[in-house]
Amino acid sequence: MGISSGGGVVLEGVHSSMAALDALAAEDAFLAAGVGIGADVDVLQRRYGLRLERLEVVKRLEAQLAAVKAGDVAEAVAIQHAMLPPEAPVHERTYAEMSAVEEIAGVLTISSGAAGAFVEQSQRVCSLPPVMEALAAGDLSWQHAKIVADETEGLTPDGAAALVAHFFDPDAPNPARGAAPGELVPSRFRAKVRGWRERHHPETLEKRHARGVADRRMEYTSDRDGMAWISLRLPGDTACAIWNRTTATARGLQGPDETRTLTQLRPDIAASLLLGTGTPAREAAAGETAGRTGDAAATGAGSVSGTGSAAGSNSDIGRVPTPRADVLVMVPVFSLLGVTDEPAVLDGLGPIPASMARKLVADGADSFYRVLVDPRDGAPLEIGRTRYRLPETIKQWIRMRDGKCTFPGCSNRTPDNDIDHLTAWDHGGTTGTSNLAQLCPKHHRLKHARSWNPDPATENGSPGWTSPTGRHYKPEHLDREPTHWPPGILESLAEMPDWPDVPEVLCGEPPDDRFIGPDELSPADPLWDEFYAMPFRLPPDPESSWQLLLS
Repeated sequence: MGISSGGGVVLEGVHSSMAALDALAAEDAFLAAGVGIGADVDVLQRRYGLRLERLEVVKRLEAQLAAVKAGDVAEAVAIQHAMLPPEAPVHERTYAEMSAVEEIAGVLTISSGAAGAFVEQSQRVCSLPPVMEALAAGDLSWQHAKIVADETEGLTPDGAAALVAHFFDPDAPNPARGAAPGELVPSRFRAKVRGWRERHHPETLEKRHARGVADRRMEYTSDRDGMAWISLRLPGDTACAIWNRTTATARGLQGPDETRTLTQLRPDIAASLLLGTGTPAREAAAGETAGRTGDAAATGAGSVSGTGSAAGSNSDIGRVPTPRADVLVMVPVFSLLGVTDEPAVLDGLGPIPASMARKLVADGADSFYRVLVDPRDGAPLEIGRTRYRLPETIKQWIRMRDGKCTFPGCSNRTPDNDIDHLTAWDHGGTTGTSNLAQLCPKHHRLKHARSWNPDPATENGSPGWTSPTGRHYKPEHLDREPTHWPPGILESLAEMPDWPDVPEVLCGEPPDDRFIGPDELSPADPLWDEFYAMPFRLPPDPESSWQLLLS
């Protein structure tokens, strides 16, 4: 990379942040002195607010200093290369970079390996101007920038630029919705970035997943205090099913006489099941509490989602049963039918191969719910309800829309979560998806104990939140995309006599009275009953060799 001179701009931001810190410290000192303060000033509340404001400035300052650090590291290596003559052999350039890395390791007091990784990350971040600009402005942390560097590794330059544009350019085609990158906790930002990368990677997810399945394994690591770790690398659907089943069972075991926490119960249940010491008490009741038996949803215009009940038979040791433990998967219809290989989305994981989704739906689902989605952007379309008691269809709808607890920064997944009325039923709130959202038990209690106020949800977006101090946190929205159409189908439709213009059908309003939008129907319209009563038949699994990969 070249040697830039943009450090001065970044340092101006650092000086501005330091000045803001000084001003906040001066105001705090004035309040602490208690002299000349008006009677209408709540000193403790204001000093509390000052701490939060200082934390905001410090967060911005840390990001700006990280930009200075990354820029200096990348430029130090570039300068080392510039000191060599153009005709210098490769080994000389290699030693020059090694020497610079070792010098950086000594200055930062980190290992050579850590310094080498930091150099690579810094070079990649500096090669992505929108990311570096956001870091220098303090709009996202170094952790966020590292995530972009990690997830663009292995992509072509055009692919990396497209990923960055999706999340950092609001004028890009189909830009990321909801909270900005720096407003998401790093783990949630990584999930969104990885989901986009999986769908747009130049190599198909089917091929990459096949290699991953061959690398499945179990690992054991000893730990201190007489403890140890067991970890499993498994296909995502199996891993999600294991997690969901142990969570559901743990929830069922909790009660006034159970002293173990949910975190402690999960490993106890897993050990009991693996070692054959018997099914934990009340597991059947837990399964019923967590989510009634297997349900799936096939969409009329774009996607399918499904859940399964308790795990299948494990009498045949070594044979992995099709996961049926409360696994929700959204599958594009054309992918379900085997005419495209567009990835599906597994709740709690993200994009999965179409073949895995077809097997989950074909073998793990006992019934179907039909859900309409918009083929232009893949978003489910709202179907209203008027009862307080939530039918199973609307619960699955909220699961599809939110994906997790909607509280800012929370990653708690759906098996643990409640479906909460954002505006209470007894305060006039309705039981429609715009007034419902997922909340984990912890944040459900906090919402009612303190003034954390949710915004209304939308037909395809979860709510934002406002804190007791008035700070607003934008919602995290799932990145949905238009459904992939089979090759040639649009051309065939366009050639049909009397068929309306294809772009008009897919991207505009219905051209005549032969079409009706779901928002034009009332929830009580009998047409919904006809729609849900329509049979849905799955084709044979086109990936008949899938089981061989697991055996």
